[in-house]
Amino acid sequence: MDPIYLDNNATTPLLPAVWDAMRPYAVEAYGNPASAHAFGRRARRGLEDAREQAAALLGAHPDELVFTSGATEANNLALFGLSGDPPGRLVASPVEHPSVIEPLNQLAAAGFTVEWLPVDGQGVVSPAGINPAAGLVAVMLANHETGAVQPVCALAEWADGAAFHCDATQAVGKMPVHFHELGVTSLSLSAHKFHGPKGVGALLLRRGAKLRPRTWGGHQQAGRRPGTESAALAVGLAAALDLACRDMQRRTTVVRSLRERMLTGLHGSAAPLTLNGPAEGGLPHTVSVSFPGLKADALLMALDLAGVACSAGSACSSGSLLPSPVLRAMGAADDVLHSAMRFSLSAMLTEDEIAEAARRVVDVVRRLRGMQEVTGH
Repeated sequence: MDPIYLDNNATTPLLPAVWDAMRPYAVEAYGNPASAHAFGRRARRGLEDAREQAAALLGAHPDELVFTSGATEANNLALFGLSGDPPGRLVASPVEHPSVIEPLNQLAAAGFTVEWLPVDGQGVVSPAGINPAAGLVAVMLANHETGAVQPVCALAEWADGAAFHCDATQAVGKMPVHFHELGVTSLSLSAHKFHGPKGVGALLLRRGAKLRPRTWGGHQQAGRRPGTESAALAVGLAAALDLACRDMQRRTTVVRSLRERMLTGLHGSAAPLTLNGPAEGGLPHTVSVSFPGLKADALLMALDLAGVACSAGSACSSGSLLPSPVLRAMGAADDVLHSAMRFSLSAMLTEDEIAEAARRVVDVVRRLRGMQEVTGH
């Protein structure tokens, strides 16, 4: 039985073309980009070409792009670097990724007041709750568990000049993202979410924004994130982003068809079930479904044994097996909270794989429900 990978929101496989672009900078042009000799200069050219390419694809200036180890570092750098000194007021959505929620909790412990915006049953944030006096607002562009797309442009206008950080990790490479048009102060992304390498991401920081660094050392990247940059990883990020942007329309069409096929199979044979998040208008890559009466941990283990790789929520928090904070903020009932599974798709999957995955999910759900009927609980 061949395994089927439906956990692409956690990470995506590296495309061979991306590795081909990276390899020369890992094996041949391996110099330190800060070195003045020929090896360093070659690495520097690759690094800066990647910065220019990625910035252009995201509607930013090259000097606005800071390479990081990933979105978690980028989110922490933005939130701690833009928040200023306590006391102060921070505003955020309760459906953010843990790499945003946890820094906000740390800032609250340091003396900041954090206000949480209301979200509706589809997981979409309302701008009405933003306090114009906030020093910093944090709202993601697309949700990692439900695929809900947030009205960031409208939220940035409501923020009334406050610094605005946008975690766009699940959006970049899957929908058009133009940094300046969004109207935000900073934006984070991670290459491994769009078939790039792990270990590299970026923070876009609008010109003129004052950012306190989190680390100190050399003067790389204008001191905003000092340390030796990896030309190979930066080139991999830019190459993957270029491929994602050029192939975005086709990939989206493919994934939307896959999503419809999977939901049709589940609704037809695994009911009762609840779709978490928007049926239309969100990113089609994410399918969050609850099977009331079952438990997510049992489902996860049984599906793994059946050769379906999926998750019970964010990969950064699913190890706790606690109910999803995202679904809880959306007002989900307990039986929905405790039975939620996330299937995340990519255009590398085939229709046959999705049909087979749906069949396996249906088999697991029916078997677990049958066991419940026999045992009475």
